[in-house]
This record gives sequence, C-alpha cells and structure tokens, in this order.
Amino acid sequence: MTIEEQKAALLSSPKNGYATLSEVQRQQMEEYCLGYRKFIDAAKTEREATAWAVEHAKAHGFQELKPGMELKPGDKVYHNNRNKSIVLAVIGKESLASGANICAAHVDSPRMDLKPNPLYEDSELAYCKTHYYGGIKKYQWVTIPLALHGVVYRKDGSMVTVTIGEDENDPVFCVSDLLIHLSADQMKKPLAEGIVGEQLNVILGSEPLTGEGSDLVKLHIMSLLHEKYGMVEDDFHSAELTVVPAGKCREVGLDRSLLGAYGHDDRVCAYAELAPLMELGIPTHTAVCILADKEEIGSVGISGMQSHYFETFMQDLCDAQGVSLNRCLEASFCLSADVSNAYDPNFPETCDKRNNSQLNYGVAILKYTGSKGKGGASDASAEAMGHVRTTLDKAGVQWQLATLGKVDQGGGGTVAAYMANRNIVTVDAGVPVLCMHAPMELVSKLDCYMTMLACKAIYEA
Repeated sequence: MTIEEQKAALLSSPKNGYATLSEVQRQQMEEYCLGYRKFIDAAKTEREATAWAVEHAKAHGFQELKPGMELKPGDKVYHNNRNKSIVLAVIGKESLASGANICAAHVDSPRMDLKPNPLYEDSELAYCKTHYYGGIKKYQWVTIPLALHGVVYRKDGSMVTVTIGEDENDPVFCVSDLLIHLSADQMKKPLAEGIVGEQLNVILGSEPLTGEGSDLVKLHIMSLLHEKYGMVEDDFHSAELTVVPAGKCREVGLDRSLLGAYGHDDRVCAYAELAPLMELGIPTHTAVCILADKEEIGSVGISGMQSHYFETFMQDLCDAQGVSLNRCLEASFCLSADVSNAYDPNFPETCDKRNNSQLNYGVAILKYTGSKGKGGASDASAEAMGHVRTTLDKAGVQWQLATLGKVDQGGGGTVAAYMANRNIVTVDAGVPVLCMHAPMELVSKLDCYMTMLACKAIYEA
C-alpha cells in the first residue's frame, strides 16, 4: 500500500461539501433554502414560529392530540403549548416501548423586549424602554432598522397582534448612538460598556399633538396606537411586545452561497426539523419534533424545555399504546438541533481550528457544549456518537465534528442537557453560524440543507 493509499485509508480528510454536491442536490438545496427563507421571514418570534408550524402542520394532515385519542402508524399529531412552543409526532410502526426518534430545536432568539411600563417622553422625543433578552452585544443593536412584533391583551380581554416595521411602507424604529465627534469618553470604555442596557431605548416619534401641556409627543404616539390597535397605555401591562431587526433574509456574497438574517439561531434548525417531518411517511419508530421556547435564557418557564409539557405529550402517546412513559424515554434518541459557531478567520484566536465547525462542511455534530470544564453539557457517549455517525453516513449526509471554541474562551449550552436529564440518549448537532447572536447572522445554504437531511435521517432511523 502506498503512502497516499494509507493516508486515504487511515487518516481523516474532511472535504468542502461543494466538492461532492451533485447538480440534483444543488437544485434541492436551493429549493429547500427558498422555503427556509419564507419561514424565517414569517417567524421572527417564538409565537410567530409556533403559529407558522401549526398552520403548516394542519395543511399536511396533522391533528391536535387529545387525551385518549386512538393512534395508528402514520397518524400525525401535534400539541400547541400556549402558542409559544409546539411538539409534533408521526406515529411509527414499532411500539413506543422501543422508543422514539426526537429532534429538538428552539424558536426564541436574542432580542429586546418592551418593559411593562415602556412608553415615555424626554426632550420632546418619544421612547420605549426595553430589557434585552438572551446574550447580545448591546452595541450591535444601535443605529439599525428595528421592527415591533407581538401581542397585546386589551382591557376588554380581546387580543390584537402587532407587527410594525416589516412591510416596505411601514415606519421602522431605532436606538440612537453618540456621534463620533463627541465620543471621546465613550471610546475609552470597554466594548461591553460602550452601550449599556438602560440606553437601549427605542425611538418611537418626535411630533407633538397640537395643544398645550406636557408629554404631547408621547400622547401622539399613544393616539396612533389607539387608532390602529385600540390600545391605551395600561394595555402595555398585559402585552408581549418585542423589538427585532427589521428586514428579510437575504442571500450574501456574489456567489449567493450564504444567507444573512436575524434569528438563524435557532430557527434554521427548527425549520430543518419541520420540513422533513411534514413529508414523512410511516417511520419505523415514532418521529417527534420539538420547537421549544426560552432556550436563550436557560430553557426555563412554562414554554421552555425544562417544562413538563413534553412529558404530557409523550404520556398521551404512550397511553394510546399502553406503554410506560419512562421506558419509552429510556429507549428514545434525541438530536438536539442547535447551531454551532463557524470558524471565523477574522478571530482565529478564539477557536481550536482542528475541532471547530466550518462553513460548507455540513451539519456540525458536537459531543458536548458547555463551558469551564464542560459545565452544562450532556456530553454524549461513544455509543451515541456512533449511532449518529452511522445513521448520517448511511443516509449520505455530509457532517463534521465541532466544539464551541477554545476550552477557556467561553462556551454555551443547548436543550441537550434537559433532554438527557429525562434519560434520553442525546447528541447536539446543527448549522454552523457566523456572527451568532448578532442582528444579522450568516449561514451556508449547504449546511442548512445537510442539517435538514440529518434530521430526516434521524426520523427514519
């Protein structure tokens, strides 16, 4: 055997995915990414993502799961958890006693939430106060076009949906920054302190109502909200309003190989789970898709992955087959579908390049995430990693191994630990992302496509 033959046989040699992508696959990739772009444009909040999933699930024959419902192989069911998260399943040929194949992603993203008493006027400018949600670099959120999304429950108990800033004829909003000419003190501050949380005040307007008195700009803004949405100021107390970057997902680069958008983390994986589930036939094992909320703040709360809504859903499935829930979970497998950090040549000092995901090398598989000695990670076993490797190879899915940066650089987590806590074998996997948690994140079309194929392979295993 020659040296080259030994290298080919014995050494790992990852290849850029475009080296093996066929023309048919390229066409499928482009079609898939067009569908994804429509989804992410329509789903900038967890509420919108859940509503989108419900609508498309119904269109593909899914029914709302009811306790006591009889289920047979091929049946498609879902549970909408308070309009903030959703679980869907396609019933398999095998009993749930042999477990389910689960893909779990989250549909919340870093953003700015309006405070309970947000509206105020200062120096004849109307603002709303915000509290940022999740991990953000605050300086990235100033001087960019912003949109307002959410729902308001009015005093009479009725609910109204608010979306301002996405239509090309809508106004947009903005957080101001200090001009460079007067920034001598600001520029001396550490990057994390150049803009602080209490400065993330969103400008709503500047025109006062005609008349005498104070807060006439604020009153004008409130009158516009009342005219369009029937709101009074006290209705902010029962509102869920979020400020997100305005605008649609765009192709990036002269070759159009990348997609730039707000909220790829983690809606790029959420769509990768949803798309193949919609078209799934009758799988061997029941296929389950989870779109969870609150991952960016620890998966807490009634719609987060630590909530028991997942057990309730699975209990109803198990009850329909007379199966023990705990035995089902013990025999199940979960792909925790969340994004990884793509290697950025601008910041090579942050990553171990030999163990970092890279754009265009396929879905990234992470044995562990966490920080400071794997803190918060589920740390998948060799058997779990072997299962994923074998499954993806058999399906012809391009994949790569990854870790989240250098050991002492930082780190992060996913929903994997909470799935593993339920005694479910769990492995992290997802799309590599540049500029993660920024108002515009970048992903590769190829990696998006391969992640969808990975989820499909897990469902069909």
